[in-house]
Amino acid sequence: MKAIYKRELKSYFCSFTGWLFVAVNLFMMGLYFIVYNMLIGYPTIAYVLQSIAFTFIVTIPILTMRVLSEERKNRTDQLILTAPVSVGKIVLGKYLALLTVLALPVAFMGVLPFFLMQGGEVQLGVSYASLLGFFLYGGLALAIGLFLSALTESVVIAAVLSFGALFLGYIMPGIANLLTTTGTTAVTTAIARILSCFDMVGRFDTLASGYFELEAVVYYVTASGLALFCTAQVIQKRRYSVSGGGIKLGAYSVSGIMMAVVLTVALNLGLNYVPEQYSSFDLTENRLYALTEETKAFLGELSEDVTIHVLAEEGAGDADLEKTLARIKDQSGHVRVNYVSPSKNPNFYQNYTQEAPAAGSLIVEGEKRSRVVDYNDIYTYEMDYATYSYQTTAYDGEGQIVSAIAYVTTEDMPVFYAIGGHGELELEDKFINAMEKENVSCEQLMLYSVDEIPDDAQGVILNAPTNDYSKEDADKVISYLNQGGNALIVSTMAEGEMTNFQSILSCYGVTEIEGTIVEQDRSFYYQNPYYLFPNIEPAGVTEPLTDGLVFAPFSRGLSYDESREDVYCTPLLTTSGSAFSKTDITDSSDYSKGAADIDGPFAVSLEVEKSTEDGSISHAYIVGGESLFTSLADEMAPGNNVKLFCSMISSLADHESTVAIPVKSLSMPNLVFNAQTAYIAAVVCVIVIPLAALAAGFVIWFRRRRR
Repeated sequence: MKAIYKRELKSYFCSFTGWLFVAVNLFMMGLYFIVYNMLIGYPTIAYVLQSIAFTFIVTIPILTMRVLSEERKNRTDQLILTAPVSVGKIVLGKYLALLTVLALPVAFMGVLPFFLMQGGEVQLGVSYASLLGFFLYGGLALAIGLFLSALTESVVIAAVLSFGALFLGYIMPGIANLLTTTGTTAVTTAIARILSCFDMVGRFDTLASGYFELEAVVYYVTASGLALFCTAQVIQKRRYSVSGGGIKLGAYSVSGIMMAVVLTVALNLGLNYVPEQYSSFDLTENRLYALTEETKAFLGELSEDVTIHVLAEEGAGDADLEKTLARIKDQSGHVRVNYVSPSKNPNFYQNYTQEAPAAGSLIVEGEKRSRVVDYNDIYTYEMDYATYSYQTTAYDGEGQIVSAIAYVTTEDMPVFYAIGGHGELELEDKFINAMEKENVSCEQLMLYSVDEIPDDAQGVILNAPTNDYSKEDADKVISYLNQGGNALIVSTMAEGEMTNFQSILSCYGVTEIEGTIVEQDRSFYYQNPYYLFPNIEPAGVTEPLTDGLVFAPFSRGLSYDESREDVYCTPLLTTSGSAFSKTDITDSSDYSKGAADIDGPFAVSLEVEKSTEDGSISHAYIVGGESLFTSLADEMAPGNNVKLFCSMISSLADHESTVAIPVKSLSMPNLVFNAQTAYIAAVVCVIVIPLAALAAGFVIWFRRRRR
């Protein structure tokens, strides 16, 4: 086999064919690498490899068409057939030589992620998983080309057959998807599943997404092995035909191929019974597909049976969502996933809701209640004003599903009332959705319309009122708090006196410090001394933030009376000792300290517990910055402001643990290269290296022609 391998490898690089294959692939790799990685700044080479995979449809037939067909045509295969080498070793030697040719451009691509590190953080896991998928896909294409080359002595026919087979394998995902979207009968579904066995790129795309599936690797290896086995059978048949054993070998060849097919199918199907957590691994930086520790802990304690109805055909829905569902099912024996065919049971949703949810939606059903998770809520979309189209920016499959499971299994549903009517800042959808994921209901309440806070209130939210409360409204809130009620109170920079609002804070012994905090310690602010990154104090509610920052622009300091025995205050967010409160801001660019300014340090947020006369405890969180719980502030410390909000709401709702899983961002920080680096890389990758490969091939071919 070693001699066959050397002979074949030498034939590729002593002719123009091998060098042409390497040069074309290097050129395509270099071209897309410059565009995607150097210019656009993608931190992974996955997009490059996915974009150039189509080149195999043309380049691999050119590489493989002569391997066996030309030898058969020239009758030089007789020497191999009569050689004291097994047919399997002959085929394997030729195949390994082809893999070596493919490995050269792949090896070059494997070096590029380290070069990209000069421009920022590179997703190495995703890059090398995609590189492995690219190599395995190429290896399968080579095995198919080798097999088809063994069927004919015509080089042209071998090339055409290879092109057709690889083209069908490349477009097969589209064909299968077309069948499932145009009709979901049992027949079309069965046909689509059969066709998916011939999908050569779908599993490569899975690996390129950073989701390492053992099934994908086994598919490429076993399919390549099957193609090589069939090639060996074709050659073996011809070898025995030469010696007069053709009839007997014909039966042997067919039965052997059938057994190989059955074994290949059985091995691939067997992997479906391996739990997802053992057969796949998440290599993405933001752990897009893996379950969080919070989810694992929650599912581990689940004691009630839950059924998740998926309004889609199994295998025909959202691939990312199916991965999440499989992992959740594997994590808990109490979770069952049921796929409902929209064509067979189009009105299934009417058992749970009157409004028809989007295709691919989920219905989570427990013993107490059910909840619909609309497919449109699984992803987050934002408008890209450069293209005037919506872009998918985040994935929330895990968060939505876990929230729904918690909702259908929880005993009670706490209600929070957001007080209105005083110019309060309205909670944005991001924070309302976070409350819903925490399985807390948020309702608007106008104090003038009620005599007291409703009895079912788990807490009230006073979110940065710009107008003072009336005496009657303030008394209603204070009365509620003195009876053990809970509150989230956000201070504001309102103009004029806020005497009655201050009286609500006073019942906790808390006072707003006049002015706006100016931070003088550079490590406690971002660009502007008013843009605070306060210190996060250790506490139960701040535990989810231990590895992050909270952005609190234009905040007001809070002080509290430490002498009161009925109130216990815990600072959550604090400034440095060099901070001060500027009492008169006439110029927002003036950060100098005046004589009337107040020295720090300050608390920006407090946790307060107050003992009431009836022996109950009133629990409150007080925040000194009206911008803390806004989307703009949350984007500066991605997700952490929302995490703090969820943690506070969860604590006030008396949840034992928070199950509000943050949305997982799909966006990646772009790499940045200067123009000179990009220009040099473009010249080297697109021009110099491919031309060098072509020149080497031409020189070798020309010298051999002159001999």
